[in-house]
Amino acid sequence: MVCGSIHYTVPEERKSGFLVANVLKDLKLDIKELSARRAHLVSENIKQYFQLDPHSGNVVIKERTDREALCERNDPCMLQSEIVLENPLELHRMEIQIEDVNDNAPTFSKNEIILEMSEQIPINTRFLLERAHDPDIGSNGVQSYKLSSNEHFELDVHTRGDGSKYAELVLNKSLDREQEAEVMLILTAADGGIPQRTGTAQVHIIILDTNDNVPQFSQSVYKVKVIENSLLGTLVAKVEASDLDQGPNAKITYSFIDMPAKLLKMFQLDQNTGEVRVSGLIDYEEGTMYEMDIKASDGGGFSGHCKLLIEVVDQNDNDPEVIVTSITNPLPEDSPPETVVALISVIDPDSGDNGRATCSIETTLPFALKPTLRNYYQLVTQRPLDREKISEYNITVTATDWGSPRLTSMRTINIQISDVNDNSPVFEKSLYELQLKENNIPGLLMGSVHAIDLDTEQNAKVIYSLLPGKISDGLVSSYVSINSETGNLYVLRSLDYEQIKHFHVTVRASDGISSSLSSEAIVHVVIMDENDNAPFILYPLQNMTSSLNDLVPRSAKTGYRVTKFVAVDGDSGQNSWLFYQLLKATDPSLFMIDEQNGELKTLRPITERDTFKQRIIVIVRDNGHPPQSSTATLNILLVNGYSDPYLKFTDIPKKDVEEDDNLTMYLVIGLAVISFIFLVFLVLLIAIKIHKSRASKDNYICALPTFPAEQGSRDHSWDVGAGSLRQGFHYDVCLTGGSLSRDFRFLRPMFPVLSTDQPNSQANQSPSEGSKEFSHSNEERDSMTQARASVSEDSAPRSGGPGCTVNQATGAIVNSGQNDWLSYQ
Repeated sequence: MVCGSIHYTVPEERKSGFLVANVLKDLKLDIKELSARRAHLVSENIKQYFQLDPHSGNVVIKERTDREALCERNDPCMLQSEIVLENPLELHRMEIQIEDVNDNAPTFSKNEIILEMSEQIPINTRFLLERAHDPDIGSNGVQSYKLSSNEHFELDVHTRGDGSKYAELVLNKSLDREQEAEVMLILTAADGGIPQRTGTAQVHIIILDTNDNVPQFSQSVYKVKVIENSLLGTLVAKVEASDLDQGPNAKITYSFIDMPAKLLKMFQLDQNTGEVRVSGLIDYEEGTMYEMDIKASDGGGFSGHCKLLIEVVDQNDNDPEVIVTSITNPLPEDSPPETVVALISVIDPDSGDNGRATCSIETTLPFALKPTLRNYYQLVTQRPLDREKISEYNITVTATDWGSPRLTSMRTINIQISDVNDNSPVFEKSLYELQLKENNIPGLLMGSVHAIDLDTEQNAKVIYSLLPGKISDGLVSSYVSINSETGNLYVLRSLDYEQIKHFHVTVRASDGISSSLSSEAIVHVVIMDENDNAPFILYPLQNMTSSLNDLVPRSAKTGYRVTKFVAVDGDSGQNSWLFYQLLKATDPSLFMIDEQNGELKTLRPITERDTFKQRIIVIVRDNGHPPQSSTATLNILLVNGYSDPYLKFTDIPKKDVEEDDNLTMYLVIGLAVISFIFLVFLVLLIAIKIHKSRASKDNYICALPTFPAEQGSRDHSWDVGAGSLRQGFHYDVCLTGGSLSRDFRFLRPMFPVLSTDQPNSQANQSPSEGSKEFSHSNEERDSMTQARASVSEDSAPRSGGPGCTVNQATGAIVNSGQNDWLSYQ
């Protein structure tokens, strides 16, 4: 809305900061409202002479005001401004009148005024004197003229229509050139200011010979029009005067009377022809009307004068100027449509249609210009803004006037778009794959995640965190930590591949303000195996008390398979690949071991010269870096007359059997005795078995075959599973219905053993006693068919029959469940 005008008065020539007035009372506002509504002053002049303090309401002088420079002789001298209030928009016109002070003294354009007068001029002849010029106006301007005392002349002071004073010199006594050829007078001009200021000029009167005709102009007032910006030399007007005299007294010359220096630069008068032409720049905005006096003088000293009025015609020579009165910068990107961004005004110093202008901006921008009051426009938003797409706008405002030709000017307004938190952080990946070696150092950097937020500053600050969860039997926070600023992931404890092979955690990225937005990503961590487990030897199982032993017949040929070493490794991949190597042997040329499957075989046939006891040390290495290894020790006894290579001793003599030819005879005798006793025992055993079989003929339950059939005497299959050794032996076993009798019906290929009804003194014989007996008899060594052997079977039960166990003391088979081992002796 536009409110009424406010009028203030201030003297000219006041210094900057001089208080003009306080507008609070006139605006009917208090200081807080004035400041809140962002009050400011907009002047219609290009140069700002006043400024408004929004915190006090004081209007003070900003630039020195010289009334004469601003308004020349115009009265009153008014400077117009507008007080702009926002929210709501109000415009208050403020007029400040510049009061004149007497700061200028009257001056004459020439220090000496020369007048030529004929001696024949009549009394009361008047001569127009040059007017004194005083830039001040009113009472401060020229108010009186005074002539020095003389006997011929007096002054007659007159007032013009504009209020200015001028003087005429009146002859009140005839002149006599012969008595006085020249008259020197002092003309004094005084203003009406306090203190009074004066200016003087010397009037030099030259008395001439008789010239009784005065030049006369055809018109007393000439009125003409001139277009502004006319070219130099353009004819403005031509004045003409005539004189009825002849000769030199009739020759007329033209000149300006009391012409300001400013007009002398703009117009030029030909003294012979009376033509007035353009000699400088004529600007309508500086002046619309000029008045000047022209004098026509003849050769005899007579002169006449006329007035020339020049009206300046406006041309469209000024571009409209765009002024940004108020602006909101930066502008939040969530600003709704119709938000006022800036208040714009257009000023064109031209007049009429030349001074009317319209504004426009590009239609592709999310802004629009809306006209408001007079030459004001509002720049408002039209569509939603998105700082992430466009962070700033350079809006070019184009102002075009209605003149002919039309003039255009442009001004670019930069609008920064401020950020709001409208974008969530986005991870580079939704799933991160990280690898970590086991046995890591706690606190080790595993990797990092990274999220990007398209917002800026605080809205784009990403904070990383781990979501709660579990890894194995513990919390995520006890295994993994994350740097909240960088996204680096650290492992907090040493991990074991054999316990945890992989795990995953969920990372959340949040931006850094109260109303934060977030997103999540999954980090999958794979534990990489390291070679941190040595191979474990399952067979032959090592213990601290005794070493395992194997029997090998001396009739074994090249390639005879003695046994098979079985080992496992807790690692995985290449770290679990095992390689077997013969580390040490009593006779390295006798045995070799397969590097891949651990089978121990003979390299050559066994001879009588080979030592009875062979000690083998096998090393098992894995394929890791560096490799891990374990060793196993096996004692091999070379025996005669032994056909089944898979019966093994668990207890052997602690001393090597010495080859002594003197004991041969004793061994043969002992072997014969033992063979006789064994045959008698065998006959008795068969008889008893036949008797019992007849008694319980109908109660037999046969499990034929409980074990797989034998494939051959030298072709044996080995299976390793779940860390246990499998040996395939072929026996036919039949059990009676009353298995509590714990007796064999038939066992092949072993020799018959004592039943449970017979004394078990031999079965309970200690290993040391058996060893002594064996060592003292070669015959007994040849008949070691009753030696104990351990055969390992799979832990899984065989289909078709119950699990069985052989009593190591009696040789009886008993039920022991599906998962028991079978051991024979």
